[in-house]
Parts: sequence; structure tokens; C-alpha cells
Amino acid sequence: MKKIVLTIVAMLSMTMAFAEGENTNATNVVAAYDMNVNFNKLADALSLSVDQVDGVKDIHKTFAVEMLNAANAPVSERKSMKDKAIAKDLKYMHYVLDNAQYRKYLMLLNTTLNNRGIND
Repeated sequence: MKKIVLTIVAMLSMTMAFAEGENTNATNVVAAYDMNVNFNKLADALSLSVDQVDGVKDIHKTFAVEMLNAANAPVSERKSMKDKAIAKDLKYMHYVLDNAQYRKYLMLLNTTLNNRGIND
């Protein structure tokens, strides 16, 4: 009886150790693609007007959802989904922001993507 219990404990331990690494990798990918930001700091950095803040919030919420969808997509589709989300975000932001604000936003977004390791 003692051998059976020890065997079961050993099997469960090995199974948990194997599953832990797989789950951690998926969690890291989703965390890297999480694009939630502090809008007050973004508004200060870009010197946004009140109307621009509302527009940027709406656009960025859509972008964050699309990036999370890309994170949960199969690896073969992830890059194209990410590229489409970024292109769409930049197109809409260019409409809301003036040229100086857009250049600064582009720099901030590029830095964020590079720091998270998702910019190819």
C-alpha cells in the first residue's frame, strides 16, 4: 500500500512539473500582449486635449482587445493579427492626433513593443 501511494505521489509531482512550464509560457505571451496603459500619463506625454483623450481611449481599448486576441491565437496566425492590430491603431491615431503628437505616440508604441519583445 505504501508503494502505491508513493508511486501516485511521484506521478502527480512529475505531471504538475510538466504542466507548470506549459502554462507559464502561455501566461507570459498573454502578459506581453497586454496593452493597458495609464491614460493620464499618456495624455500628459502627448499633451492631449479633452476631446483627444476620449478618442485615444476608445482607439486604444480596441487596440488592447485586438492584441489580446492575437496573444490567444495560434502561433501561425499571431504575427498577422498583431500586424493588423498595430496598423489599424496607427491609422486611427493618425486621424486623432496632430503630427507632433503622432510622432511621439509612434515612438512610445515602438518602444513598448520592443521592450515587451513582440516587435519583429
